[in-house]
Amino acid sequence: MSPITEDEIRASFAAQSLMQTLGARLAHLSEGNVEIEAPILPGSRQQHGFGHAGLTFSIGDSAAGYAALSVMPPDCEVLTTEMKINLLAPAKGDKLVARGTVVKPGRRLVIVRADVFALEDGKETHIALMTGTMMPVPRA
Repeated sequence: MSPITEDEIRASFAAQSLMQTLGARLAHLSEGNVEIEAPILPGSRQQHGFGHAGLTFSIGDSAAGYAALSVMPPDCEVLTTEMKINLLAPAKGDKLVARGTVVKPGRRLVIVRADVFALEDGKETHIALMTGTMMPVPRA
């Protein structure tokens, strides 16, 4: 991945107000792979005290989307057209980590996956498996 692409992805991530609201950060970026971390803040918990599925979905979708963007030509961006989530365990802990990967790149569709983990006392628990489709769109 070229440094220009990495800089553009980092700038795009920084412009996402939802990621800022969630306290998320871009932890790793390489071609076809992106890792996003987010703390489980008091404002992003559900009624039982676990991280809300909305937090899980949001960072998983962004990790998968930026993984897709990392394999796009410079004149394209991506939009999510479909995303499925399987919630595997409660988001128990202090932080979530979403690891997005490109399963199959394409000119019209990019198939992606995101695995989301909760971190508690240094231990990772796999809490969600997401699969989806991204659509390349011309850069505005």
